[in-house]
Amino acid sequence: MPLYREQGVVLRTQKLGEADRIVTLLTGGRGVLRAVAKGVRRTSSKFGARLEPFMVADIQCYEGRTLDTITQASTLGAYGPQITSDYDRYRAGSVMVETADRLAEGGPSRELYALLVGALRTLAAGNIPPELIRDGYLLRAMAAAGWTPGFDDCVRCGARGPHTAISVQLGGVVCDVCRPAGSPRLDPSSIDLLRALLAGNWEATLASGERERGQAAGIAAAYTQWHLERGLRSFTMPQL
Repeated sequence: MPLYREQGVVLRTQKLGEADRIVTLLTGGRGVLRAVAKGVRRTSSKFGARLEPFMVADIQCYEGRTLDTITQASTLGAYGPQITSDYDRYRAGSVMVETADRLAEGGPSRELYALLVGALRTLAAGNIPPELIRDGYLLRAMAAAGWTPGFDDCVRCGARGPHTAISVQLGGVVCDVCRPAGSPRLDPSSIDLLRALLAGNWEATLASGERERGQAAGIAAAYTQWHLERGLRSFTMPQL
């Protein structure tokens, strides 16, 4: 059976039998990969901890009829312990990996893979509030998937901004003429925050206040779920 190597982010795991796990990874070359890791639930396993959620690993697999089997794994990014030790980071990370899983249904994307790795690295470092990392990842991931939101000119007619009304369905800010009924108006500073999140401008995002972050978070969540055409279960995780 042919062997191959890949680099991947562990999105989730599930038990298989008494000692094995099915590991789901987002890889740069193959998109979402589901493979069996034999014996990793035993205390004697040499690489079980390397295949936990939020870890980035270099793996060797051999192809099987239904599922491939992981034969080797080495750690490239040990982000799991730092993320799972803090509930807010865990909630944010869960949203990100679930979004990546959904977006990867469209096929392999090295840009989406690199974006997730970078976001998890930043999340694990703990220097930026988790909700900002989450919302920045969501907007940038949607852009990488082909749904770039617009926060400058009207996304419908092109009228020069700034505009404060926003339509998730239309893809960004809209002028008063194009504004659909019921579209929310945001504070101008919240639009600025959305723009900074999309650009990855962390200095500007850190200067934002609680109100702006709340409004931006609502738009990022709604925009993501609208284009995915389904809700994300991770958004329903309770707050502590």
